[in-house]
Amino acid sequence: MLGILFGSRGQNGGLNQIGGPCAQLALKSCHTESAMPMIEKILFPVDFSPSCAAMAPYVKRAAEMFGAQVNIVHVCDLASHNGLELLVRAPQEIAEEHQGIAEDRLKSFLEAEFPLAGCARILRSGEAAAEIAEVARAGTFDLIVMPTHAGRFRRMLLGSTTAKVLNDADCPVLTTEHADGKIPRPLEHRVWVCAIGLSQDSERVLRLASRAAAAVGAHLSVIHAAREEVELDARRRLGELVGTTGCDAAVQIAIGPAKEALLEAACRSGADVLILGRRLQSGKLGRLRDLTYSLIRDSPFPVLSV
Repeated sequence: MLGILFGSRGQNGGLNQIGGPCAQLALKSCHTESAMPMIEKILFPVDFSPSCAAMAPYVKRAAEMFGAQVNIVHVCDLASHNGLELLVRAPQEIAEEHQGIAEDRLKSFLEAEFPLAGCARILRSGEAAAEIAEVARAGTFDLIVMPTHAGRFRRMLLGSTTAKVLNDADCPVLTTEHADGKIPRPLEHRVWVCAIGLSQDSERVLRLASRAAAAVGAHLSVIHAAREEVELDARRRLGELVGTTGCDAAVQIAIGPAKEALLEAACRSGADVLILGRRLQSGKLGRLRDLTYSLIRDSPFPVLSV
């Protein structure tokens, strides 16, 4: 697969091949975590659309909040030809032309917002979501920032590439509601809300949520959805979890159907960001469970899935 990087750190005129996969730890030890910034490298996938261009201020804001560096990636389909092209030219010639066009567009796209000298451009070819996830792994990126395209197909698709990246990526993914021609909701850091399910993965999720909130100076609130008859037990278990992690967070129990109760409670809390957990291993069912997917799809505020 094509793997080209443009940037100030490259050799031979700023053009390098991207190497093979790089192992990325999902969770470092506690003492190592506290000594290192959580987010240092942000990957911003682009498709050159107006809605993607509208994401630039949002991505810059995320980078400023975390003190992180942004790299931009574009995945092109070199095998995409129309019938007329194939009648007059060889497929390899067409692919080379498409690659050249993609390189030129990538170099100039959002150049004012992300100058090439400080923001490397990465060009890959193939299936978009798989390539984005692989670039994030190989480059040991700490965060991927992507839109969830709004509109009448939002509930059905979420944005098929975004949904696949959420399922495949090892690192956290920050998503926001986004439509063509619409500027995304500004990313703020007053109150970040972590939805916890009290599963075996909950301690990992809460530790990461606590680190993320602390990194940007946000107040953390923890919410768990439960039925009324188990509220007391859920509150006890949630309190024990918060105590185990040592995080400074307000605790809420939301009564009712999980998705509706969590979103309503987050809205009442004045949430700027909702933090959700994804499974560490993809397995047969994938990282995204139905509840996680529907929360990301329907959330009225940005979602950081970890």
